[in-house]
Amino acid sequence: MGMSNPTESDFNKAVIKVNSSNKPLPPDTMLKLYALYKIATKNQENPSGDKPLISAFKANALFQAKHIKIETAMLEYIAIVEKEVS
Repeated sequence: MGMSNPTESDFNKAVIKVNSSNKPLPPDTMLKLYALYKIATKNQENPSGDKPLISAFKANALFQAKHIKIETAMLEYIAIVEKEVS
């Protein structure tokens, strides 16, 4: 996958859109985006933080999405952002 990949480009734009949005998203949507982001960016680190419950939810979201391919994760992430973040 090179940097000329249109999916990767759209994914990066979607990430910027989410990060710059002031619109609060439902927790389940945030968790799904989190898991898809981790897969799409090949970040296999376990969730960390000072809130164990949130880390547990994140770990569960990751576990549920672990079978997803990188390209699919990017496409799903983009679709959620286009639907939820205007």
